[in-house]
Amino acid sequence: MNISTSILAIIGIAFLFQMMSSEFTEAFIFIPAIAFAEPWRFISSMFLHGGYMHIFFNAYALFLFGSILERKLSKSQFLILYFVAGLVGGLAYYMTYVLGIIPSIPALGASGAIYGILGACAVMFPNMRIFVYFIPMKMKYAAVLWVVLELFGSFNINSGIASAAHLGGLVFGLAFAWFIAKKQQEEYLPPDTWQD
Repeated sequence: MNISTSILAIIGIAFLFQMMSSEFTEAFIFIPAIAFAEPWRFISSMFLHGGYMHIFFNAYALFLFGSILERKLSKSQFLILYFVAGLVGGLAYYMTYVLGIIPSIPALGASGAIYGILGACAVMFPNMRIFVYFIPMKMKYAAVLWVVLELFGSFNINSGIASAAHLGGLVFGLAFAWFIAKKQQEEYLPPDTWQD
């Protein structure tokens, strides 16, 4: 079982608990106003979802792109990417509250972490073709589109989407994968090309 599948299993179990008790969701959902008083919510909210369609699309993206990305990253690198992207996404969403862009609207979902995976895929597999809103495009162009859409979405309090979390995760994923790719490239350079 790869890491993506293991995370999916945890998400599935958490969703079952959510269906059994609304108090479970209330205890672990991310609430900006109490984010640092109850900091576990930055992580716990990454395993919660708001409904069947929400968990379906996140699970599908994690299974598809996570499995692809695991071919390029070590297990530890993948785990760092996933959890830090989710954490950065939560912090980005929190900052929109601090800056007064949005009120303290609760948020939940693995989207920040998954956007981190999408960003990393855009670096590792830039020419991989995917469908975005039924339009075929290369992964690198999709990443640019996502940055623009989520940036504008971060200022729309009525969207019902935590776009700032998506954007934070995506930007971290791009930066993390760029660093890893650069490091891997340097490791494979022959000694006579090294610089002093």
